[in-house]
Amino acid sequence: MPNIKSAKKRVKVIATKTAQNKAIKSNLRTTVKKAYIAIDTNAANKAEAVSLAMKKIDQAAAKGIMHKNTAARSKSALAKRLNASA
Repeated sequence: MPNIKSAKKRVKVIATKTAQNKAIKSNLRTTVKKAYIAIDTNAANKAEAVSLAMKKIDQAAAKGIMHKNTAARSKSALAKRLNASA
């Protein structure tokens, strides 16, 4: 454990940020998974689900939770699967 006051604060701040990032990443994975399921089951709202997933991917990339190239690759894969199902 740190002895210096500022280092103690950094530990608390990092723990808070880690929890926040974990929650956002978990929500992102869930949304993307729902989009893939909607595409595979040919649901009526598949375009809406993909749109929401792409929005979440963009938000995660903007916050630095996901690298921008990883985000672009994920969005491309979603769009490719959506277009193939149509």
